[in-house]
Amino acid sequence: MKMSRLVAFSSSLLLGTVLALTGVGVAQAQESVAAVDYVALGDSYASGVGAGSYDSASGDCKRSTRAYPVLWKAANNPASFAFTACSGATTGNVTAGQLGPLNSGTDLVSISIGGNDAGFADVMTTCVLQSEATCLSRIATARAFVDSTLPGRLDSVYTAISAKAPSARVVVLGYPRFYKLSGSCIAGLSENERSAINGAADYLNAATAKRAADHGFTFGDVTPAFTGHEICSSSAWLHSVNWLNIGESYHPTAAGQSGGYLPVFSAKA
Repeated sequence: MKMSRLVAFSSSLLLGTVLALTGVGVAQAQESVAAVDYVALGDSYASGVGAGSYDSASGDCKRSTRAYPVLWKAANNPASFAFTACSGATTGNVTAGQLGPLNSGTDLVSISIGGNDAGFADVMTTCVLQSEATCLSRIATARAFVDSTLPGRLDSVYTAISAKAPSARVVVLGYPRFYKLSGSCIAGLSENERSAINGAADYLNAATAKRAADHGFTFGDVTPAFTGHEICSSSAWLHSVNWLNIGESYHPTAAGQSGGYLPVFSAKA
């Protein structure tokens, strides 16, 4: 009986210690997140084009309250948050106009960039409006740009980020594949075109991940998160071509931001 009480007391003491330590750990983690100064950079995939609920003050940048940076901020309550991502941005636009909030105290930076440099919008316009041969040729041109020119442009913007925020953790987010092959689409692009577009997204992501790693940044691959939610799937998280709102075409929906981008960023942040 005495032994049982001793064991019970020891177990209670151990449990209490574990709970106390766990509580301290949680408190420290919460305090750590609350102390974070976070800056969100990038293009339309970061600003939230396609998710709706745009901040009117952001104008043509179309920053959405449903974009993953805003969702992360709402969930984590960082010490400060600056959202300068802008629809249509290229690497040059980021360097010239988005880096103002960065400083030596910045702890966390997110960015998706490179798609506009590689001609994303023109590729999709060409593929939708012209022949399969012309589409595949335009994709080949974009891939050649990714090989020859994009790495240097990414280096420039990544170097500029490091110079202004040398202590920051930088998370580079990639782009999803657009199409579920052999999916539910019965019209529009051919399977060859859809496959080539998916391949180009993979190619861009691989190049971006390589440049990010070389700068000591973390790459967030959103392809797995969007698998099963591509265009031509039964639960798409991407807009197909929308002739009534062409700017939202091929961009993540609100579900794509919350279910695709946010979990990937949260895991890397």
